[in-house]
Amino acid sequence: MDASIEGDGDVTAVGDQVAEAPRPAIPATAPARDAAAARARLWRTISVRLARAQRTVQRTVQSHLSSSLTRRIVVLNLGGLVALLAGFLYLNQFREGLIDARVQSLQTQGEIIAAAVAASATVDTDAISIDPEKLLKLAPGESASDADGSPLEFSLNPERVGPLLRRLVSPTRLRARIYDRDGFLLLDSRSVSGRSNILRFELPPAGGQPTTLDASSFLERSLEFVQRLSHRPELPLYEDIGMGNGKAYPEVGSALGGHIHSVVRANARGETIISVAVPVQRYRSVRGALLLSTMGGDIDAVIVTERWGIIRIFLVSAGVMLLISLFFTNTITEPMRRLAEAAERVRRGVKSRQEIPDFSDRPDEIGHLSGALRDMTKALYNRIDAIEHFAADVAHELKNPLTSLRSAVETLPIAKTEESRDRLLAVIKHDVGRLDRLISDISDASRLDAELARADMDVVDLLAALSTVVDLARAVERGDGVTIQLTVRSSPYDAPRSRWRVLGNDSRLGQVFNNLIDNGRSFSKPGGVVRVLLWPERAKGPGGQQIEGFEIIVDDDGPGIPDGAFERIFERFYTDRPEQGFGQNSGLGLSISRQIIEAHGGRIRALNRTRAHPQGTDEPHPGDAVLGARFVVWLPSAR
Repeated sequence: MDASIEGDGDVTAVGDQVAEAPRPAIPATAPARDAAAARARLWRTISVRLARAQRTVQRTVQSHLSSSLTRRIVVLNLGGLVALLAGFLYLNQFREGLIDARVQSLQTQGEIIAAAVAASATVDTDAISIDPEKLLKLAPGESASDADGSPLEFSLNPERVGPLLRRLVSPTRLRARIYDRDGFLLLDSRSVSGRSNILRFELPPAGGQPTTLDASSFLERSLEFVQRLSHRPELPLYEDIGMGNGKAYPEVGSALGGHIHSVVRANARGETIISVAVPVQRYRSVRGALLLSTMGGDIDAVIVTERWGIIRIFLVSAGVMLLISLFFTNTITEPMRRLAEAAERVRRGVKSRQEIPDFSDRPDEIGHLSGALRDMTKALYNRIDAIEHFAADVAHELKNPLTSLRSAVETLPIAKTEESRDRLLAVIKHDVGRLDRLISDISDASRLDAELARADMDVVDLLAALSTVVDLARAVERGDGVTIQLTVRSSPYDAPRSRWRVLGNDSRLGQVFNNLIDNGRSFSKPGGVVRVLLWPERAKGPGGQQIEGFEIIVDDDGPGIPDGAFERIFERFYTDRPEQGFGQNSGLGLSISRQIIEAHGGRIRALNRTRAHPQGTDEPHPGDAVLGARFVVWLPSAR
């Protein structure tokens, strides 16, 4: 089939084949845009993370720098290193040792060179005549003839000394000068050429200053300045006399006298120069003197190198000390900062209760501080709760008698009979007495905490206090015939002077004992017995350790404590005395007693004595006969 589509079509068919005409290439912009967007997102993510890390580092650095404690710890730690470095540089034992070793080395070298010069360069005739002007005009390889006359005479042959001096002195970076026995300069190693000719050079100007500034010279000048400020003894000034008579140097004069002498000097630039003069002798006859001296800066370069080594060690140590100090302060300042912020939040917090960070697992002062702050905050919140509950309880307890009193007062004017008026007056009198008891007990309970906090704890003889309370209770006759018995059981292991001694407030402890005895007496039948027992008893502390103390037990033969009320009886305003009538008791006595005992570090609990548990239990079995109530008070002994 042959077909073709003309016009705007792009497809032609030839025979049985259909071919699509070439289409224009579409640029692949979508993948490129996706790749660019992915790169942009990746770059934004990296930028955000870098910015976040930078802010974190900045906050960390600012928090550390803003902490005065961090700065003090860092300064103190680095101050020790700085003092150690200053001590090393000031004492300068290495410098003194190096100078001594250098002097010994120069003496040994000087003796060797002087012996070589004496063996090969001395004049046998004891004199040699040389014309110095002609000697300077000699060509390389030529020598002066003995026939030539000269006005100068030498005890050492300069032509032999020159090559020998070059070979022995050149490798040592030393300056060697040969003086004859009259002190005149024959040779200077700085003026000897490589071919043993004697040449003359102009000496450099004295007192030249360095043209370059490097760390070593700056350090050395700084150290020398510090040394001058510390009034260290300065070295004598070295002056180059050039061609002058060598006897101007005291060491040369001593060497010409046959003695080895050394002098340590400093040039105008402050560089140390060591000079050693050795006599040149042959057959015990002094023919001249050899003066060896170090080049300026040789010893100082070694000293500066060693000092730089010390400073590098100091810098590394300071860096390590800085990191350790920052890590150390971070373990101190960061927890303290968090504790301070939490304490500030507790101070500002009104509606919510803020939590103090817990570092109590740390066995150090920070952990102790964290635990103390948490306990303090807990006690503060408990005190706030207690005040709120106390205020609510007081309002409730006062409202009842006030309501009854108001009703009686409003009803009194409309009472028709005398009997009704008397009954209303009795109600008013009863409510007024109830209000008086409530206000007295509430006043006592409200100032109890403050009084215990202000009162100074003193050693109290528990037996004496308990005996006094029992005697007073026996002296009060209530017409009930109740007998009060006191039993004391002492331990043979207690020391006599430490028996029955506790730390506390005797008046408040007496109040507790009086409340417990009155409570047992009020529940006892006529002619009953209230038994009081005192004996030493150990108890477990918060950590499980055994604590020495004393136990006071008060038993009665009354009906006992109702089931489920063993803890409720210590609540404020709780009372269960149906046989005594309503409003005869405020219900604050046992609550105040517990508060006093806990303030003394002790504990108090209520039990029922039953036939199955004559020693007392707070979980009696149903049907078990109750023999009476038991109150157990434990107080720690005074240490």
